[in-house]
Amino acid sequence: MRPAILNPLFVETRELDGVGPKLAKPLAKLGLERVRDVAYHLPDRFVTRRAIANLDEGAEGEQVIVALTPTEHRAPYNPGRGPYRVLAQDEVGDICALTYFGRASYTAKKQLPVGEKRWVAGRLDRYGDMLQIVHPDHVETESAAHLARMSEPVYSLAEGLTQPKVAALVSQALDRLPQLPEWIESGQFEQNKWPDWRDALHLAHKGENSAARDRLAYDELLANSLALLLVKAEGRRRKGQALKGDRRLRDRLRLPFEMTGAQRRSITEIEGDMQQEAPMLRLLQGDVGAGKTVVALEAMLIAVEAGKQAAMLAPTEILARQHFETLRAMAAPTGAEVALLTGRAKGRERESILMGLLDGSIDIVVGTHSIFQETVGYRDLGLVVIDEQHRFGVAQRLALAGKGRRAPHTLAMTATPIPRSLTLAQYGEMDVSRLDELPPGRQAIDTRVVPQERIEDVVAGIERHLSSGQQAYWVCPMVRETTGPGGGEDIAAAEARYAALKERFGDTVVMVHGQLAPEVKDAAMERFASGDAGLLVATTVIEVGVDVPSATLMVIEQAERFGLAQLHQLRGRVGRGSEKSTCLLLRGNELSETGRRRLALMRETQDGFRIAEEDLELRGGGELLGTRQSGEAAFRIADLDQVQRLLPVAHADARLLTDRDGGLTSDRGEAARILLYLFERDWGVQLLRGG
Repeated sequence: MRPAILNPLFVETRELDGVGPKLAKPLAKLGLERVRDVAYHLPDRFVTRRAIANLDEGAEGEQVIVALTPTEHRAPYNPGRGPYRVLAQDEVGDICALTYFGRASYTAKKQLPVGEKRWVAGRLDRYGDMLQIVHPDHVETESAAHLARMSEPVYSLAEGLTQPKVAALVSQALDRLPQLPEWIESGQFEQNKWPDWRDALHLAHKGENSAARDRLAYDELLANSLALLLVKAEGRRRKGQALKGDRRLRDRLRLPFEMTGAQRRSITEIEGDMQQEAPMLRLLQGDVGAGKTVVALEAMLIAVEAGKQAAMLAPTEILARQHFETLRAMAAPTGAEVALLTGRAKGRERESILMGLLDGSIDIVVGTHSIFQETVGYRDLGLVVIDEQHRFGVAQRLALAGKGRRAPHTLAMTATPIPRSLTLAQYGEMDVSRLDELPPGRQAIDTRVVPQERIEDVVAGIERHLSSGQQAYWVCPMVRETTGPGGGEDIAAAEARYAALKERFGDTVVMVHGQLAPEVKDAAMERFASGDAGLLVATTVIEVGVDVPSATLMVIEQAERFGLAQLHQLRGRVGRGSEKSTCLLLRGNELSETGRRRLALMRETQDGFRIAEEDLELRGGGELLGTRQSGEAAFRIADLDQVQRLLPVAHADARLLTDRDGGLTSDRGEAARILLYLFERDWGVQLLRGG
């Protein structure tokens, strides 16, 4: 149970003054649903503004406060599509556009009546020939000179929120902070001259304070490390089952390829782990196309040879179905019974699978989260394989691990190469095997960067490609059209691109994106996989695991909008058969230096581990650390620099705490329990003796 001292932090934001249903929605978009979330919504940066008498005194890019009188409101020609502009003049008649996007136009109409002077604070920029301030931070009816020369926090916002509103909510949240006991080791605390927890949060919202920020980041890293180490310690304490295969099934496999040295090495490591009583907890990390599936099959057959069952958990139905087809075909000569269980299995079909799992007639089951629901029981589960581990939380994995009579062995897999420096952050509780060799015969993918204006040439190339009987992918960054910040180009949208390509090529074009119903997605994927459809238009929903060997062309539109890791995964959807494959990276005209380097690197190499290291350098690891899509791997407070500096120390400290006082019963141990609850690593607390 959560310690009572934390209760004030876990009440809903609706308890704060000024938060009703209308404001709760944009707050929820930012993940700010409880007082704790608001307190930890740290500023992106701090700005110091200068009061100017007229626009001429301000420099482009400067944060200013200036008195302006609105003269005209200009709504976009297509409501909701373009920016809403309010033209306003200063004391000497110079004009500035106050620019708003989306629903913020309602705010503009209310705050900026024509003819009435307002003091406007924001960043002065130029758009074409006109000065502009995009989404002013403050619009005051009386002089806002008091805001000048203050170090003011700038928070990330969602539509419907303003800087003053968020700052007021943060102030209320900080007023509710309890005084918590110290969980950081005293030597570490004093050496770094860190403030205590409560002071650190206050200081982090007041101004640039590296000691306060570091302390808060360290708390998050310590909580994560401690929870993962408790998982590992609990795994070792639980009685597992030593599984030794006799090779009778594996020797019947008829693989159409020679295994790589990395695959053989990984299988040996897994086999060694499974022969121990302590449950295996191993991560199989492989590059795109490195052959993880066959390694997983070998591991599952070891379990079946030892008289146990194996389960493979996939993050999506598309991926589960694909794994099922691949495994069933590969395992056919062995006689092992492979079944598929997803949320779509109903009635007699579902009953038959559940019965087969209970009576042991099904040896291997592949499925989505359905396979660890309470209603699903196993005769004797010996191994759990989790594909795309980063998409599942540790709590979900523990739920599946609880299905065996004794703790089953666990093999997690990821096709997203992770830099060595971050492996500890995401998989601190696991031993790691790396598949760093590609199977022989895999051809290099011809990767080219093409400017967007040559899109007609690309479409003509697709036409030639399809008429020769080959298949292709076309990937867009968005599902439907939306205007980019700054009012510039539209972000390429899958639905619009699908409509245009379908008009040209007819029914051979299908579409898949995350907002479609599962059965619609499956039907489109089925048509494409079977060869009935030639062109698949999609978003990044296809980035992991989709395997259609006859697809040999990948077009990625506005490639500069994707991270390196995503581009590498998407490119990996082609080059899976014997035919030569091509990847076209369509780029926009305004490329940042980072975007340029990213696309150049994609042309230069296909080594996923090198790409991961470079991605870390280029983008600061945000994507690699996760964006809280899922699981508990993401860090909300610690940035990449802090992870690299502080994580090894936090991990060593967590190890000291668990090794020296495994039950966390000392005063510091009790404080550490509070830390685990504060960062919602509750699953770590559940594993404590007496926790």
